Amino acid sequence: MANLLSTGISGLNAAQVALNTVGNNITNAGTDGYSREVVRQAERVAPPSNRFTVGNGVDVVAVERAYSSYLTSAVWSSNANLSRATTYNDLATTLNSMLSASGDLQGALDNFYGAFDTVANASAAGDTSARQALLGNASTVASVFTTLGAQLDSQQKQINGQITNTVKSINTTLDNIASLNRKIHDSLGSGTPNALLDQRDALVNSLSGYLGVTAVSEADGTYSVYSSSGQSLVSGSHAFKLSTGSDTYDTARVNVLDSSGGDITSRISGGSLGALLDYRSNVLDSAQNRLGQAAIGLATSVNAQQGKGLDLNGQLGKPIFALPAPQALPAASNAGTATVAAQVTDVAALDSADYTLRYDGSAWSMTTTGGQPVALTTNPDGSLSGAGLTLAVSGAAQAGDSFRIQPTRNAASGLTVSLTDPSGIAAAAALQSKAASANTGSSAVSSLQVTDASNPALLTGVTVAFPTAGTYTLTDAGGIVLGSGAYTAGQTLSANGWSLTLSGAPAAGDSFAISANSNGLNDNANALALAGLADTGVLAGGSRSVIDNYTLLTTEIGNAGSQAASNLTTQTSLHGQAMSAQQAVSGVNLDEEAANLVKYQQAYQASAQVISTAQSIFSSLLAAVQR
Repeated sequence: MANLLSTGISGLNAAQVALNTVGNNITNAGTDGYSREVVRQAERVAPPSNRFTVGNGVDVVAVERAYSSYLTSAVWSSNANLSRATTYNDLATTLNSMLSASGDLQGALDNFYGAFDTVANASAAGDTSARQALLGNASTVASVFTTLGAQLDSQQKQINGQITNTVKSINTTLDNIASLNRKIHDSLGSGTPNALLDQRDALVNSLSGYLGVTAVSEADGTYSVYSSSGQSLVSGSHAFKLSTGSDTYDTARVNVLDSSGGDITSRISGGSLGALLDYRSNVLDSAQNRLGQAAIGLATSVNAQQGKGLDLNGQLGKPIFALPAPQALPAASNAGTATVAAQVTDVAALDSADYTLRYDGSAWSMTTTGGQPVALTTNPDGSLSGAGLTLAVSGAAQAGDSFRIQPTRNAASGLTVSLTDPSGIAAAAALQSKAASANTGSSAVSSLQVTDASNPALLTGVTVAFPTAGTYTLTDAGGIVLGSGAYTAGQTLSANGWSLTLSGAPAAGDSFAISANSNGLNDNANALALAGLADTGVLAGGSRSVIDNYTLLTTEIGNAGSQAASNLTTQTSLHGQAMSAQQAVSGVNLDEEAANLVKYQQAYQASAQVISTAQSIFSSLLAAVQR
């Protein structure tokens, strides 16, 4: 009789635990991170008898989470990828919007180059209206460049702030995971703390949204959490917090440091933090450099051609644009006193890369920030040349000192118009040529080009004579011979910063006079040359015009945005699949729980009936004994 009663009571208790568990599942059906709980029951072991064994009831062994560590880890991984894709797409979309909202650079460049044609076609050389309009177009171009540059600078600052805030959120999450580790460890002796385990998993999932992580379950019930690149983030009840600090070269740039102060910026991947760092290095920096490269190409080519012509005052043209000097940023760890001044000396060889200049104690070397070596040559004055740059080192460097060279980074935001006088536009060619009236050969000047506008003797008269059909002499007004030698048809002759090419064949005694352009007020040759720069390759070894370079920039940014949007679509789908698989195991199915509710309710009622039956039998026995 006692066995029947205890069996009924055990069933009643087990059904009550099961009903409470089902009720908890139903009430938490909408709770994020909740894992469905399952009651594990086991038959009580009955004492042995001589002939047979009758069961002795049921025990609740455990209330466990319906949980798969594999599927949960898959959710964390997909969440890191989705968060990265979302953040990257948001940044790329913002950049594309900036590009379209900051002015029509393509149109501004077209109008600027076209204004030189207008100056060349002006009916009166003294009419300054076309020249004034050209300077207005130059100001518009510079304004669009500086506006775009300022927008990109602004996004750099925003990303710095986002990195700082994200690291703060990461550290808060790490502290909370460490705290839960301690609570879970302390409570294991009194049962499995399912709610705490769910909370910890939810925190790890939240952490994976900031950066890629893995969590290893330890024997003492705690998690050891690592970043995807191996940094320890949580061990037991201790959190190894991240921090932010200035880049070793650029104090305005925020980098990420590990708990010991080491810079781990380049090692972080996944999550929103990985997206911020990846986007900054591979998209935003490149966009700033490409835009700056276009600004340098514009200013350098226009100023160079402007310097090869004469203005309305009969003077060689002064620069139209001004640019900031390339940056040479010393490393914070430099021990020497060396400083570096950088200058763009070959715009055709100038790339959109940044460089690192290092001193090993005996010689300097340079690489791109991606690690590609760059050839350096030492000039007679001790300066270094490479990648279109000339680097002048002063002071004493120590072994291990380094500098970050940024030739193009701030060029767009620093572009200005330096010419304010319309009469200063050098529309006329600087030089003219005149064949002697007594010439008998078939030669004529096919090209007269200024090659070095800085030559002080550029405008000094020179006579090109051919004593014989196969020899030449170059003589200045004072009778000094500047050059002589054998001559072949089509040969280029040079002196005083200019070069001359003749067509046809000169006869013995033929000569040509090279002098300053006395027809400057009515000449438009240099204005036409300036207009022609719109289609002239001045960058990438002479293969790409300034307009082409801007088109390349818009294409690169557009591709980055398109790839980001496509990746977001893919990662959204993958995360949905991972969540579905995980929820199929751990999620609450209300239909299933409703069925369980009925099942355990009936079990409870049946167990109560067993107890009632035991009581009736016992009462009957007592009544029989009393008779």
